[in-house]
Amino acid sequence: MKDQLNRFLFDNIPVRGELIQANQAYQEIIANHNYPTQVQHLLGELLVATSMLTALLKFEGDIAVQLQGEGPMPLAVVNGNDQQQLRGVARIVGEITTGDLTELFNNKGYMVITISPKKGERYQGIVALDQPTLSQCLESYFMQSEQLKTHFWLRVDAQNAAGIMLQALPSTEEQAGASEDDYSHLQQLTATIKDNELFELEANDILNRLYHQEEVRVFEPQSLSYVCGCSRERSEGAIIAIGREEAESILSEQSRIEMNCEYCKSNYQFNARDIAKLFNDPQQNNDQVH
Repeated sequence: MKDQLNRFLFDNIPVRGELIQANQAYQEIIANHNYPTQVQHLLGELLVATSMLTALLKFEGDIAVQLQGEGPMPLAVVNGNDQQQLRGVARIVGEITTGDLTELFNNKGYMVITISPKKGERYQGIVALDQPTLSQCLESYFMQSEQLKTHFWLRVDAQNAAGIMLQALPSTEEQAGASEDDYSHLQQLTATIKDNELFELEANDILNRLYHQEEVRVFEPQSLSYVCGCSRERSEGAIIAIGREEAESILSEQSRIEMNCEYCKSNYQFNARDIAKLFNDPQQNNDQVH
């Protein structure tokens, strides 16, 4: 089953939704990291939530959803873009004994949502991590910043990450008879979803199982994927940015420059000859050959 984002809309009720299944991307995010189970699960939830937010907020560009504060895990972040290309990482400085956000961040954490559109100004929203789960914190964010009733169901285990989101919308003329009870009804239906259904069933089967008595319009799915974005070329660009003098100073102390990707753990090494090439020094290149 492919990793996908599925958007859907109820024709007779002013509510939209999203269904995310991101099992492969989740596995790639936690691969090569010895994260405790609680941190793995939080990154899986953050991955699904970031994918949802990218689609909800409707922009072209990049997004970062960052949890930070004090405690044994001072940082967890997932970066993505409107193409649903995502990556994530967590930093751990102490023993992890809980998945409760208020405890992980010692009641001093906050979530920062940063949107960097291709056109227009950068936007940043901040909400306190004063609820035990990421779903509850996201729901608080939308009530505070957008004044929209929104609910998230984020589910993660050792192999899978998935979720569903519902959001109330302003009524159209055709939906004039809809009420808050209709939203509550959909919310109750969605809450009946089982983890194994989210992880194993196709999106259309899940939506039919939940809302078979409703008129649901399902849009074309969008694939999502893990894309780290690091490369040797990007590392070379970083070395050029610090300048030749600084690069040669590091070489004189360490005999090579090493750059490690925090996300995927790739390692890039550069020796004196590599640095000479970067700064277009043919004489040093010749010296290295001979």
